[in-house]
Amino acid sequence: MKLATLRNADGTTEAVRVDGTTATPLGAPDVGSLLAQPNWREHAEAAAGATVDLGAAAYAPVVTRPGKVVCVGLNYRTHILEMGRDLPQFPTLFSKYAETLIGAHDDIQRPVETDELDWECELAVIIGAPVRRATTAEAEAAIAGFATLNDITARDWQFRTKEWLQGKNWEATTPVGPWLVTPDELPGGVRPTLAIRTEVDGEVVQDDTTSDLLFDPVALVEYISTMITLQPGDLIASGTPGGVGHARKPARYLTAGQKVVTEVEGLGRCENLVVDDGRD
Repeated sequence: MKLATLRNADGTTEAVRVDGTTATPLGAPDVGSLLAQPNWREHAEAAAGATVDLGAAAYAPVVTRPGKVVCVGLNYRTHILEMGRDLPQFPTLFSKYAETLIGAHDDIQRPVETDELDWECELAVIIGAPVRRATTAEAEAAIAGFATLNDITARDWQFRTKEWLQGKNWEATTPVGPWLVTPDELPGGVRPTLAIRTEVDGEVVQDDTTSDLLFDPVALVEYISTMITLQPGDLIASGTPGGVGHARKPARYLTAGQKVVTEVEGLGRCENLVVDDGRD
């Protein structure tokens, strides 16, 4: 099953079930609100009635206001090695704020304060039930599905200090979508093995599979839920593979006018134009 959040002409949003080229409204303002309903799966599967043509749909972030966006750094073996680091014993965690999130086709706002804006295609894990100190079975059951996410990063700000938060939290920079896809539709289920790639102006710059993850989605839910309750609609950005611009020689960064396409197999594509954020 595929679930998405669409923007309406009046500025409101609504959660829908995606069936091919049409969508069925689900009576919730976004997918996060839908997931907060204990019977969300049955409700979404049974929904019927008038449908929406997706041909001209405007996608909002799959979850518009997640309570938490927990991100994982250095979680692909290829990326860890290209950044010159040792394989970590535990997940490297940081957070994003909801204001960073944009829809799958929205413009990425390039901050005027950085000259080192970088791409990071990621598998996003979306939580579908409250879970704390999860066992493996509880962690598996708590995963509602997955989406594509681009963890756009201002590298010069990221490495100002040992903490990364200031490089990761620029407003309106992080596409997530276009859909949530439930695990039953994916090879590997809650531990999916999927191709993951990024293109910049048509050039492939990242090309790997999620099998290279050091800590898989279930392990991440177990680990993060040990310290805090994960709630329906929370996102976990599981890390990026090798091929980021910062690790290239010479380094490459995004500029206004470039088109970035991030895609995880079976989860759809985020296609975003980089634009200057408009400040003088």
